[in-house]
Amino acid sequence: MSFWKKKPILDQDSQQRIVASIKEAEGKTTGEVRVFVEHRCSYMNAMDRAVELFAQLGMFKTERRNATIVYIAVNDRQFAIFGDTAIYEKAGGPVFWESAAARLKEYLKKDQITDGLCACVNELGKALATHFPYDPAVTKNELPDEIVFGK
Repeated sequence: MSFWKKKPILDQDSQQRIVASIKEAEGKTTGEVRVFVEHRCSYMNAMDRAVELFAQLGMFKTERRNATIVYIAVNDRQFAIFGDTAIYEKAGGPVFWESAAARLKEYLKKDQITDGLCACVNELGKALATHFPYDPAVTKNELPDEIVFGK
C-alpha cells in the first residue's frame, strides 16, 4: 500500500482549458490534435516516444493523414510535436514544426505548461485549418479530444 499519492500532472482547471483548446482547434478543421502528458520519458528521446504513442493511439489511421500529437514528459523536461505525413508536409516541413517547438519551449522554460499546451494546440489548429479546413461532409471527430496521461 502506498502512503504517497502522486500529485496530478495537470489540475482540473488546466485539463479543462487544454481540452477546450483542442475542441476549438478541431472545430475549424478535419484534422486531429492529441495531447499526451506523462511524468517521465524513460529509455528513449521525446520524439521517438511521441511517434510510438502516435502509433499506439491509432493516429496514423485518420482518413486524411492529418493528425498531430503534442507530447510532454514533465519531470524529464522533454517534449515533442509530431504530425502525420499530410499535415507535416503541407504545414511547411521542418521549418513549421521547429518553430512551433521553439514557441512551446519558451512557455515550458517558464513552467507555463498549460498556457504552452493551449498556445501550441491553437497553432497546430491554425495550420490544420489552413490546409485541411472544416468540411461539412466530414463531420466525425476521428479521435477523442481528452488529454491522455501516461505514468
